[in-house]
Amino acid sequence: MKINLICQYYPPEIGAPQARLSEMAIEWVKKGHEVTVLTGFPNHPTGIIPPEYLGKVFMKEYVSGVKIWRHWLYATPNEGFFKKTLAHISFMITIILFSLFRGERPDILIVSSPNFFSVISTYIISRVRRLPYIFEVRDLWPGIFIELGVLKNRYLIRIIEVVEMFLYRHAAAVVPVTQGFADNITRRGIPAEKIEVITNGVDLDTYTPNIINYSLRKELNLPLDAFILLYIGAHGISHGLQSVIEAAYLLRHDVGIHFLFVGEGADKVKLISIAQKKQLQNVTFIKGQPREKVIDFYHLADVCVVPLKNVQGLGTFIPSKMFEIMASGRPIIAPLHGEAADILKRSGGAIVIASEYPKALAKAIEDLKNDPERCKRLGIAGRKFVEEYYDRKLLARKYLALISKIVNTHHGTRIKTAIKW
Repeated sequence: MKINLICQYYPPEIGAPQARLSEMAIEWVKKGHEVTVLTGFPNHPTGIIPPEYLGKVFMKEYVSGVKIWRHWLYATPNEGFFKKTLAHISFMITIILFSLFRGERPDILIVSSPNFFSVISTYIISRVRRLPYIFEVRDLWPGIFIELGVLKNRYLIRIIEVVEMFLYRHAAAVVPVTQGFADNITRRGIPAEKIEVITNGVDLDTYTPNIINYSLRKELNLPLDAFILLYIGAHGISHGLQSVIEAAYLLRHDVGIHFLFVGEGADKVKLISIAQKKQLQNVTFIKGQPREKVIDFYHLADVCVVPLKNVQGLGTFIPSKMFEIMASGRPIIAPLHGEAADILKRSGGAIVIASEYPKALAKAIEDLKNDPERCKRLGIAGRKFVEEYYDRKLLARKYLALISKIVNTHHGTRIKTAIKW
């Protein structure tokens, strides 16, 4: 089959959608399918385009057998709703201008949303070229921005919601990454039989358990013998990272505990400022890292934290980093609620506590520091859990079965390309 995957974010950028989509695409190519990715020039989350991509409006490249078409877009840091919206709109426009009729006619379009602007361009392409499309839902956009107070204009909200439902209805299938997203979409009138939940997962060959990486600790001037708590990922408004800083403040007199923050995002400057005002010597911030180095950072940590703000809508979110952490054999402290909390409780690889509760977080850190055997047990349990339920290869197989079903139905004939696993 010929599969066109439309997504604004793709490696070498790092992040949950980038990892999910690239790993899925590579698996599909390995099974003999032709995958073309329509994406932007890498710039997320800093807004800085790497030198090798500068000065271009369109570019074609191949990575791991996947054909990638890169399109110009308005590059901006992951800060501020207005500028990010401009980036989304610019990508929507250039996809249509440069790729509406480019290349051979695919069998199907798949669009992955952090927002619905790229879905609008996909809908237009699908209508013009008479193709089915799958709408992959990674965020309940705009719902979560309404809850976080980013979107307040009720007329704008109503327009966005009407467009959102229109795009759901015209998709051949809707693929939410969590059951909570699926329940929300069903309650709003989309038939359950049109919805297929395909969760995030992890490449078990890439993320493997290992001993503490003391060489990287030394390279980063971190205390070699400290109990290190790691947060790695976006420093955004939804992550509740200020409560992690508050926990660091509560533990400031324990020289045996250190907090490491790795990544970029809208709240990073604010978080650094808070840590500086509190004169915290037990906190280190470093810039975002290439995806291939993320595993090294998991291995330098004793424990990882996966927080979310105490907002009702975030109860349907499942941070994909928690699967990577468990695959890496590290225990998790999870100040969050909802579906992600339920998964982590079942895993046996995490301590789940209330969101934005610094005292509970500080106590959980102290408890694990004083019980290395428990740390080890949590790490082993988490690894076994993702091996059984969240192997990316198995999820790619499930996705490919759905794609094949839609393509067969659309063409009215059985596609002879076998799915070989």
